[in-house]
Amino acid sequence: MTAARAQRVGVVVLTMGDRDTELRALLASVAAQEGEPATVVVLGQGVQPLSPPPDGVAVVELPENLGIPGGRNEGVRWLEEHGGGVDIVLVLDDDGLLPRTDSLRLVREAFAENPRLGVVSFRIVDEEGRTQRRHVPRLGGADPTLSGPVTTFLGGAHAIRSNVIDQVGEFPAEFFYAHEETDFAWRALDAGWEIDYRADLLLRHPRTEASRHAVYYRNTGRNRVWLAKRHLPAVLVPLYLATWAAYTVTQRPPLHGLRSWWAGFFEGLRVPCPPRRPMRWRTVWRMTRLGRPPII
Repeated sequence: MTAARAQRVGVVVLTMGDRDTELRALLASVAAQEGEPATVVVLGQGVQPLSPPPDGVAVVELPENLGIPGGRNEGVRWLEEHGGGVDIVLVLDDDGLLPRTDSLRLVREAFAENPRLGVVSFRIVDEEGRTQRRHVPRLGGADPTLSGPVTTFLGGAHAIRSNVIDQVGEFPAEFFYAHEETDFAWRALDAGWEIDYRADLLLRHPRTEASRHAVYYRNTGRNRVWLAKRHLPAVLVPLYLATWAAYTVTQRPPLHGLRSWWAGFFEGLRVPCPPRRPMRWRTVWRMTRLGRPPII
């Protein structure tokens, strides 16, 4: 058995219980993967998911909707306590689908070949095989078919080396929704880990807009501020926030959205979200060399 095949993979899927057909299709695509089967857990955010569940799939009903980062944290804990522990945590959206059967093998190989690789970000494609600009974790969304190192990753489809979680900590549950991946990514980068975007690792996902979520604008504004306050050197905090405020205004969101965004922005300024652990300047420089300095 090769080192790549020996790595144990755990799959975490969150659901609100309203996508049973899509969720079962996703789980079938996970079960169809080549190599050693993954340990799969589906967590219902305040709902009982999948009755009955497919063979080999564990289901957990959370007492309430803990938000995306809080739910993921519970999934990781379940894998540690009940799944025998895993080497790689794979997080997938409940309405996604793995169109290829070699995805888990490629993930295992990626981590085996590069011991400093901490996170792998999948490419998300819609029903027509196209990738939305917001799903490319690079400035400008340039060329979704180009793989390479990045400074953040996609929430809907990513794999994390378990050692990274052990070292840098969980997702920030306080964020509830929006920018929890960037918060985790910045901590991982500051600890010396690498993040790769892999265009050959696909998750098929319906074409949607992030603004469909009721909390999108408010949480986006608030969590941008928390992100800066938690992780940026003090001199960069106002630069980062001014850049994002200007960008938000130029995008011309609907009036109700802009009001919600500013309400969240000022909530982030007013309400603390500890701990504050500014990244090192060498991390700032590293992110700049990767094409995304932490003021953009």
